[in-house]
Amino acid sequence: MTAKLSLGIAAAAGPELARRVAPAAEAAGFHALWVNDTPGQDALAVLAAAAAVTERLVLATGVLPVDRRTPDEIAADASGLPAARLVLGIGSGQARTGAVELVTDAATALRRRTGARVLVGALGPRMRRAGATASDGLLLSWLTPRVAAEQAAQTHATAPGAHVALYVRAAADAAAVAPLDEEAARYAGYPAYAANFARLGLDVADTVIRPADLGDRIAAYRAGVDEVVLRAITPTGSADDHLRFIDAVAAAIA
Repeated sequence: MTAKLSLGIAAAAGPELARRVAPAAEAAGFHALWVNDTPGQDALAVLAAAAAVTERLVLATGVLPVDRRTPDEIAADASGLPAARLVLGIGSGQARTGAVELVTDAATALRRRTGARVLVGALGPRMRRAGATASDGLLLSWLTPRVAAEQAAQTHATAPGAHVALYVRAAADAAAVAPLDEEAARYAGYPAYAANFARLGLDVADTVIRPADLGDRIAAYRAGVDEVVLRAITPTGSADDHLRFIDAVAAAIA
């Protein structure tokens, strides 16, 4: 089965952008809108704006840091969102000790308290194994199609019902290549991601999608996981840029 295809934006884009972009994503057939939490902005507030102007689009966070937001706080903040459409992606944030237990305990609590599906953001093998059994699945990121498929297969072997989603940074406009490269270099500089790239033998440049091979790379990623989240990297980050991104993806996969 071909993986679901979803759109990812940053919470820093804000609620107004979400109100414009979410209906277009739904109309184009995207499965979900994922909003990654960013300092100074709340992914759940951005999703609330998207929920108000859509009917079917799944609403997902990628990811809420549970070292700074407790399950009680997340559950309270998510209480106004439609649970049937909600996916709570959670991660360890900056926790350096006890990260696996912190995340798996939060996943258990959130599944019980919210009625939403919960996915665990995971890099290393221990978090992937524990997250797959404690939640509804995993959110992976910064992988090549081959490694993503391998990790998805390992996850399904551990937890056959687990849903494996993958964040992939993607540019559909030549003017967005420089911002894409900047984003990749920034993540490659984070110690946890640098260690993961080294462990897997990956070059960060091989984990993104560029305009010249948009359709082929989307197809390659969709062959190995359950859901591909195209984190839109655009020239200026405007709503119009995101709408053009949606149109370009729709044309590339047609």
